[in-house]
Amino acid sequence: MAETPKRGMIIHFTDGSKKTLEFPQQTADADSTSALRIKDALEARHIVLEAEGALIVIPFDNVKYLQVHPAPKKLPPGVIKGASFKD
Repeated sequence: MAETPKRGMIIHFTDGSKKTLEFPQQTADADSTSALRIKDALEARHIVLEAEGALIVIPFDNVKYLQVHPAPKKLPPGVIKGASFKD
C-alpha cells in the first residue's frame, strides 16, 4: 500500500507565536481542487481543522500569514509564482 503524501502548514499569528501542523493529503485530486479550496478559505475568513481529536477554528483576524507546503500545482489566478524572500 502506498503511503499518503504528507502536507504541512505553519500558522504565524499576529502575537508572534506560530503553530506547525502536519497532515496527510486530503483528497486524491487535491491538486485539481486546491485553487477552489484556497478561495473558499479566504472568503470564509477562518481555518477549520481537526487536530488530535478536536475541531479547531482559527479566525484570520488572529493570523499574520500562512505557510503551506508543498505549494499546490494549481493556484488561484493572480498568485505570484517562483518568489523568494530576501532580507
